[in-house]
Order: sequence, then structure tokens, then C-alpha cells
Amino acid sequence: TVAVVTNGTAVLGLGNIGPEAGLPVMEGKCVLFKEFGGVDAFPICLNAKTKEEVIAAVKAIAPTFGGINLEDIRSPECFEIEAELERDLEIPVFHDDQHGTAIIVLAGVLNALKVVGKRIEDVKIVQNGPGAAGTAIIHMLQVAGARNIIAVDEHGILLPGRPAGLEGHKGKLAEETNPEKLSGGLAEAIRDADIFIGTSIAGALTPELAATMAKDAIVFAMANPTPEIMPDDAKAGGVRVMATGRSDFPNQVNNVLCFPGLFKGALSVRARDINDQMKLAAAYAIADLITDADRSEENIIPGAFDPRVAEAVAAAVAKAARETGVARL
Repeated sequence: TVAVVTNGTAVLGLGNIGPEAGLPVMEGKCVLFKEFGGVDAFPICLNAKTKEEVIAAVKAIAPTFGGINLEDIRSPECFEIEAELERDLEIPVFHDDQHGTAIIVLAGVLNALKVVGKRIEDVKIVQNGPGAAGTAIIHMLQVAGARNIIAVDEHGILLPGRPAGLEGHKGKLAEETNPEKLSGGLAEAIRDADIFIGTSIAGALTPELAATMAKDAIVFAMANPTPEIMPDDAKAGGVRVMATGRSDFPNQVNNVLCFPGLFKGALSVRARDINDQMKLAAAYAIADLITDADRSEENIIPGAFDPRVAEAVAAAVAKAARETGVARL
């Protein structure tokens, strides 16, 4: 059994709407856990404003559950809540808005790179909007071998000592990214970039900026409900592979591809944790469901209703848990 926990401070597309208004989203999540992974999940909406209240509540109810899925909690509190719960609880704690998104993005990037014939170690990646999801995406790409990632927020490129300052987690992120120490805004970052990954706002990537990217560019525009750039505009700017968070375009980045199978695999071996190796295994399992024969510009990620996904992810995650010593079974 999994607790799907929120305090309603960052509900997708709606913002800080509170625990009561967040309840339908949590209920929907629980239905998806059961339908796709066979995992029993319960919506837990906390009337808790501070991170300390959330942490205390989750620790108090943890004995009931085999895992904790954190959901729709605003940044930066979500980082601190997850870190403390991971440290103190002996069951998996997973903030899906961060890591579920990151796992699906990595799976899509791996296949997109095969389509365009590039290697993750060689490409220049721009991540626009380094909040909860964006930061996790950067970390996941680095775990998979990416070396040149530039993070851009509303004040420009993340760079140590920049005049606009660096709040919270962005100071550490600035140290870990931007190896060429570029400065400026998105226009400076995006020039000759191979990949753009957006977890920001609608319209952030203009067709003119997209046109300055490298040949055979890849764009993941995941602002919802309106992406950073619409697929037609991206293609007009020379982008070759395009993904969004929407179901009405090809290559939808949908977390339902990850969390049911991930928790199923972790629970099946009574894992204490969900570590980077388990997340990486999930991403490769998702990517590998697209065969060489089927892979194309418009088919880099399995469909949300593909029945093979949860089983493949669960098997890969369970194997990685055993290999890394966090499995009890």
C-alpha cells in the first residue's frame, strides 16, 4: 500500500489551491496506481502549511504503508520534505512531480538521441525552469552521462555569483551545471543547443530561438496546459523531435508510465529506498519498449495506456533494488 500525500500547495496547472481542492487529483492518482500497477493507494490530503507539519504527519502515518508518494508540494519545501523523510523512514519515499517526470524525460531523450544519431555525453542541453521537476531532470540526465547542461530561470542562466542572485537549491545547481560558464538569458543558452527541456511557462521558447538550435534539435516542452512552444512552431524552427506533456500531440511525457511500475517493483522486494540506480533502470525499461523498427520522430515514448510498461518497469526496478542492496527480499 502507498500513501499519496499532498498539502495542495502546487497542484499541476492550478497552484496553491489547498488540500480539499487537491483531493480529486490525489484520488485520480490512486486509481492509476491500482489500474496500472495493481498497487493499493490512499489519498492523504494534509491541512499542513509548513514543511515541518508535513514531515511530522507523514512520519506518524508511515507504519501503515509500504511506500510514500509525495505529490503537488511546492518548491523548495518539496526537496526538504523528501530528503528528511528518505533519511528517516525505512520505506521508499518518492516525489513523483520531480522524479517521475525526470525518469520519463530521460527515457524519451534516450530514444530521441537514437533517432538523430547523437550521444548523451556529447550533446548540449538547456533546461528552462529549474524548479522541482527541472532540477530532478538535470540530475537524472547527469546520472545517465550528460555532461553539458545549462539551467535557465526567469533571471537568466544559472551561474555562480550572478548579479540576480541564486535562491535556495539554485546555488548548488549553478555549481553542478554550465561547464562553459555561459552568462545571459535563454537566447545565449539556446544557441547551438542539441536539446531544450522546458518545465517553465507557455511560450518561453519562440520559433526564432528554436531556429538557433543545433541541427536535428530535440525539444521537450512540458509546460501545461500550454507548452513552451507548440509542435508546429517548433518544426517550423527546424526542430526534429518534439515532445510535450499533452495527450493530443505525439510523444506525451506522462508520469503514469513510471510511478505504478516503480512502486510495484519496489514493494515486490520490500525496498527500503528508491535510489538513482532504480530510477535509471526504470528509464531504460521504458525506453527499451520502443524497438529500433518502431522508433521515429513521433514515437520515442510508449503510449500512456501501453499495458507492457508497468510490468517492464517493475521488473527492472526490483532487479536494480536487489543489485544495490536496498531490497529486503
